[in-house]
This record gives sequence, C-alpha cells and structure tokens, in this order.
Amino acid sequence: MKPCFCALLLLVFAAIGCDSKSKQQAAAMCGGDPDRGKGSARTYGCSSCHTIPGVPGANVLVGPPLNQIASRVYIGGVLKNTPNNMITWLKDPPGVDPLTAMPNLKLSDEDARDIASYLYTLK
Repeated sequence: MKPCFCALLLLVFAAIGCDSKSKQQAAAMCGGDPDRGKGSARTYGCSSCHTIPGVPGANVLVGPPLNQIASRVYIGGVLKNTPNNMITWLKDPPGVDPLTAMPNLKLSDEDARDIASYLYTLK
C-alpha cells in the first residue's frame, strides 16, 4: 500500500475509535444509549427548535444550537452542566426555569437518559 493511503486509513480508524469512545463515555455518564438518543431527539421534535449536529434536518435557531453542549458550563443558562442536571432539564425544563421557552415534552426516564447521552457526545 502507498504511504498516503495507509495514513488515510489510520485517520479513518482513529476517528471511528474516538467516536466509539465518546459514545461509551457518554453512555456511562448518563446511563443511556447515545444512538437511541439521537433518534429520540428527532422523534420528540428537538430538531424543530435546535440545530443539532448529526440529526438530519436539525438546522433551526428557535432555541440555541446544541453543538458543543457537552463542553458548556450551563444548561438552559441556569443549571451547572452535569449528567443529572441534563436529565432533569430534559424531563421538565419549565420545572427548572418557569421562564424557559422549552416545553415539557413528557420524556420518559429512558428517553431523557438516551438524549442526554447523545448530547454528551457533542463536545
């Protein structure tokens, strides 16, 4: 094989490994499945208000974009960014901040953990 091709293969495999490691870390942090969470974000209509990397059609700006949400200090501008707080926010945003425009989507515990796990892959 040519050196350039080998280097390209190594980069591809490294990217896949990083993605897998990121998903494993997020799943361990939140107790959910990031792959299911990505689908649930679409099912629950998160993409109608947020730009969400990796979610087709999620490119609107009603709510804040969710790129790099895992690296932010606060969730919704009011909660320290921790896995438990992310799950709490997703389950009942108005219960945390009555002035938020984000509705309570009545997420199940499992869906909230899955979506939080996906969001924690967005570093």
